Amino acid sequence: MNLAFPLATPASATAPRHDMPLNPSSFLLSPSLRRSLVASAVRKFSPTAAAALTPMASASTVAAQPAEKQPVQVAKRLEKFKTTIFTQMSMLAIKHGAINLGQGFPNFDGPDFVKEAAIKAINAGKNQYARGYGVPELNSAIAERFRKDSGLQVDPEKEVTVTSGCTEAIAATILGLINPGDEVILFAPFYDSYEATLSMAGANVKAITLSPPDFSVPLEELKAAVSKNTRAIMINTPHNPTGKMFTREELEFIAALCKENDVLLFADEVYDKLAFEADHISIASLSGMYERTVTMNSLGKTFSLTGWKIGWAIAPPHLTWGVRQAHSFLTFATCTPMQAAAAAALRAPDSYYEELKRDYGAKKALLVNGLKDAGFIVYPSSGTYFVMVDHTPFGFDNDIEFCEYLIREVGVVAIPPSVFYLNPEDGKNLVRFTFCKDDETLRAAVERMKTKLRKK
Repeated sequence: MNLAFPLATPASATAPRHDMPLNPSSFLLSPSLRRSLVASAVRKFSPTAAAALTPMASASTVAAQPAEKQPVQVAKRLEKFKTTIFTQMSMLAIKHGAINLGQGFPNFDGPDFVKEAAIKAINAGKNQYARGYGVPELNSAIAERFRKDSGLQVDPEKEVTVTSGCTEAIAATILGLINPGDEVILFAPFYDSYEATLSMAGANVKAITLSPPDFSVPLEELKAAVSKNTRAIMINTPHNPTGKMFTREELEFIAALCKENDVLLFADEVYDKLAFEADHISIASLSGMYERTVTMNSLGKTFSLTGWKIGWAIAPPHLTWGVRQAHSFLTFATCTPMQAAAAAALRAPDSYYEELKRDYGAKKALLVNGLKDAGFIVYPSSGTYFVMVDHTPFGFDNDIEFCEYLIREVGVVAIPPSVFYLNPEDGKNLVRFTFCKDDETLRAAVERMKTKLRKK
């Protein structure tokens, strides 16, 4: 069995706009379409004439010959990106009846009060296009939550843009603010959407590798990587896939580099409410950073509603302009009733977030202890709902071989993280597991690994 795990292709397509003026030339029919329409009309009103239009053929119907298989076509900037690793692993989980601890979506539902708010909005008729940058009640709720979390007061009308998930916020930020040839620095391993979207923007990518056991930022290496061509640095804290939380010292160092070199900062903070061993720090809150930062977040991780795809970007007006320009031609607007429900979610009391952290802390302990008992080297995870481990005690050459074996012979799915590096060799000894599953699922997966895995 040979599985190739190339990087992701984020789907970015212009949404249909039914309120746009029509182009008269769009009504010009091709000769073949005119013939088809004439033939259709004749068949409807005159069966005899229709027979005359039918080409002579044998008594038996001639089957259409299958067209020669055509090679897939894709723009050069996306040639290296194939089906996402998450899709591939989820498909393999189904094929082999394996327990999926790979893709980061919960197998339990979100809170009832949020779902009920969505139903109420649908029944109230909130089902047409929303305002492009978000319905007012959600923009206000996002601004309120950001002020409570970061201490920053932002204008919900001028500085908050609602998007179709954080992935679209990432795309709108990159496509709206990055020019071809601009240099952007990432921290590897990184969410696969980053590199693919930067490729679509024509950017040059540099990566600074975070290495186990603590995945700390190599500060001097980062400093040396910043050049006159550097347009932006992108961070994700808490960090997927390592579970690392950037320390205040690291964030202040990055902030100083940005200010000294006039560099923008893109901050993906979708796991901000899943910080277990330290308080989350939003880099936009550091002195002098809000004016050069786009902060991106979403509803899905915090409220176990990943399928709703409600995200947002917060930025000062001069950066929001670029984000909104790109957003207008990516999705234009985001699901109206779900935005109303998202506003209700973000106004949840603090007790909701405290219970969320407590529940995930227990799940994390269950999985971490099980992985250690099964023989993995487990690295610390301070945030997110992911854990990174070293699989080498089991004798496999790389993460892809190990994950193949784990699915086929053990019945558990994990993610091979080498696909999240510019140099896959940097991640070949690692495997990522997720604990956003119910306790029964986690216990079953742990039991399979403890029973079937053998060290070599």
